[in-house]
Amino acid sequence: MSKEFIRKGEIQDITSYPAWIQALVTRCAADRETVVNHEVFQLMRDVQLGKEATHRFMVGVWPTIVQFPQYMAFNLLKVKYGSSRGHDMARKFLIRNIRVEQLHADMWLDWAEASGVARQEVLQGTAPTTTSVLADWCWGICSGDNLAAAMAATNYAIEGATGEWAEVVCSRDDYALSFSEAQRKPAMRWLRQHAKYDDVHPWEALEIITTLMGEEEPAQQELAHLEQCIRTSYRYMSTTLDDCLKNEAVPQQDYRVSEA
Repeated sequence: MSKEFIRKGEIQDITSYPAWIQALVTRCAADRETVVNHEVFQLMRDVQLGKEATHRFMVGVWPTIVQFPQYMAFNLLKVKYGSSRGHDMARKFLIRNIRVEQLHADMWLDWAEASGVARQEVLQGTAPTTTSVLADWCWGICSGDNLAAAMAATNYAIEGATGEWAEVVCSRDDYALSFSEAQRKPAMRWLRQHAKYDDVHPWEALEIITTLMGEEEPAQQELAHLEQCIRTSYRYMSTTLDDCLKNEAVPQQDYRVSEA
């Protein structure tokens, strides 16, 4: 059995974690960047995301947003209270954050309405097949896989990348100012809740995952499975975002760095 992991440094410092988890995060970094730097968020930040793309985004991502508390509830069912420090940490984290995720669903609907997508369109609309794969993936892994893998796919991978892309959208004032003064606060609440530069939730999830698996490097099969789960979440996030731009006329921009 692997030696128990007890973090000694800051929770948001990757060097506070064992070498095996540091290497895992590094291997998954490129897939994460395809989400964080996706053109959807650059266009949104610059107030250039079209009406159809906005509609596909709000309706397509909604199943994952509204089901997120259920994914966490599935994981809570796996917790064996008192069986290990990792399970106790997971229990506190999941109970504390399930209600928070429900509030985020309400905020998403406010954001959609301010963006011109009616609440009923989000609630009753049919998400394109290519966007529903993310919600289906999360449901499957959280209902059927082990606690560490399921939390890695959702609370670490999805929440972590989401916090970073929300920062991209909020990195300029243009998007917020595109809403009327009356709309601005409810329109931006979801984004601003997720774009906190000190958001610790994904890091808490990473600490729990590491604690569940131990200080020493897990068996190769376990490690490969954990990596696959994280990368699959990123891949399906990217697939969802690609679908949002389907048939969209994207403004051409020159991102080259000019020479001095």
